This record gives sequence, structure tokens and C-alpha cells, in this order.
Amino acid sequence: MHQGVLFALLAAALFGASTPFSKLLVGQVSPVMLAGLLYLGSGLGLSLWYGIRRALSGNQSRQQAGGALSKADLPWLGAAILSGGICGPILLMLGLSITPASSASLLLNMEGVLTAALAWFVFKENFDRRIILGMLAIVLAGILLSWQQVPEFGVPWGPLAILAACLCWAIDNNLTRRISASDAVQIAALKGMVAGVVNLSLALLLGAQLPAIASIGAAALIGFCGYGVSLVLFVLALRHLGSARTGAYFSAAPFIGAAISLLVLHDTVGGLFWLAAGLMGTGIWLHLTESHQHPHTHEETEHAHSHRHDPQDPHHQHQHDFDWDGREPHSHPHRHLPISHSHAHYPDIHHRHSH
Repeated sequence: MHQGVLFALLAAALFGASTPFSKLLVGQVSPVMLAGLLYLGSGLGLSLWYGIRRALSGNQSRQQAGGALSKADLPWLGAAILSGGICGPILLMLGLSITPASSASLLLNMEGVLTAALAWFVFKENFDRRIILGMLAIVLAGILLSWQQVPEFGVPWGPLAILAACLCWAIDNNLTRRISASDAVQIAALKGMVAGVVNLSLALLLGAQLPAIASIGAAALIGFCGYGVSLVLFVLALRHLGSARTGAYFSAAPFIGAAISLLVLHDTVGGLFWLAAGLMGTGIWLHLTESHQHPHTHEETEHAHSHRHDPQDPHHQHQHDFDWDGREPHSHPHRHLPISHSHAHYPDIHHRHSH
């Protein structure tokens, strides 16, 4: 299995599991407060991870993880934090408060669809017919789930809030892709810390009270695993797969969340739920079985990211202008010379060419 696919699926598993467990805390903690605690748990946990890694490994840690964020990366990171780290979780917690967790988990598949749509039509990432068919299946499934939640003579505010959260995360995903060659732990830690502080401050300003220590600890743990570690893996997947494909694989997350909701929360579901699950499964399968190969040309470029010197990989056959100890992976500024060839590939950081 391609390592980018593995990163995306592991990220999906962790995030999918966080949704029903967050649902358990919604009645005890206000939505904005919960969003703040989740992200603060993510940021603090990853900051500790980052610090320990640096202390134990020194410069070699940075070389293995990826290049540090540059000043040019900060506007992209700031916009991503605003969209996905602040607006997204608040909308999700509001939606979860009035939507069954099993349906909410499957509605979160729309994040992958919206991520792909933005990647294709705004950021010009390549796509094909199979990916489009998969997207349509997931969209139809989302419509069926929303239809379940339409109250009589009313508007489905719960599903709409969750869909709005998905749009915020889709914007976040595409912006984060622009900086995905940098250290994934550093990116995720900064996003968690800033989003956590902002959401927690907003909750306190709105009059919310800090919950019991047990609830704070539970939220922090859920945030570290479901938001923090998951985001690190997601950034790594963005580096290797691009936004649309990563979003497609990440669509497995709601199925994990739905399964936990049925087992732990004992949610009840009807026939439309299973029909929607089948459609979403079909859409994900179409995404997973996509293959892309054609002759293409790499233009000369220079960048820094974590890489290996595999004899079978023509992209990293450069020389080193420093004393390299032979350890891999490592990260340093390096130049790619022009090359033309044909092989199966994803729109990773080396294959963002036009078609």
C-alpha cells in the first residue's frame, strides 16, 4: 500500500473515532468550549511531542520530519487555522448537539467531496471520471442523510451546520496542502494551539464555565488523538497524495464514527441510513481504485522536504553540498533538474503539473 494512502486511512480512523466520543461530552460542555478543549489538547500534546523529539534527536529530528515553516508559509497557515481550526469545530459542535452521532459521522464524508471540488476547480488539481463518479455517490448519500433530519415545517439546521463545518475544513485542507512539505508535527501543533486558545477564550467571553477536570481531560485526550495525531497523518497524506485524493481516502472516517455510535451510543437508524452508507462505500471504493499514469515533464525547481534516496526513485538523485551521514529520511534544500518520464503517480509535491 502506498504510504500516503496508509497515512490518510490512519488519519481517518482517528478522526472518525473522535466524533461519537465528542458527542458524549456535548451535554456537559458548551460547543465552543468543547471545540477549544479539543484543539488545545491537540496543540499541547503535539507541542510536547515536538519538544521531546527535538530534545532527543536534535537536528536529525528536523531532517527526518521535514523542513521548518518559512515566513512565506505563515499566511497559508493563518488562513487554514481561521477556517479549519476556529470556524469548523464550532460549527461541528453546534451540529452534533442537534444531530444523531451516527448520521453526523456519515455527513462528515462531505468534507472529502468539498475538498476535492475546491482542489479541482479552484486549485486546478487533476481529476478523472472515476473520481467524479465517486464524488457524486458521496453527495447523494449526504443528501439522503440530510433528508432524514429535516424537521416538519423547518430547516435542517443540524446537518447544515455539519456541512458548513465540512466546507471550512475543505478550505483548510487545500490551504494546508500548500505547506505540506514542511514539518507536519510543527504545522499541526501550531494549528491546535492557536485554534484552542481562540475557541477557549471565545467560550469564556460568552459566559461558558470550565467543566469538571474529568471532562477537560477527556476532551484533551480526544483532541490529541482525533485532531492532533490525525492531523499530522493528514498533512503527510497531503504531501504524498494531494488534496482531492487525501480527502477521498479520509472519507472512511465517518464509517468508523458511525460504527462506534451504534455500538457505544446505541443510536437508532433507519433504512435511509444504510442506503446512504452503501452509496458512500461505493464512492470511496471508486476513489480507492483510481490509477493515474501518463508521460509528464518535471520543470527545474528547488525546495526542502523529507525524502529518501531510493535508486528506483528518479526524483531524488541529487548530490549533497554538506557532510551527509547517510541517515534517511532527511530534509534539506535541494534542486530538481528537468526530467521527462512516465509512471503511475499522485498529485504529490513533485507532480503538480498541468494536464
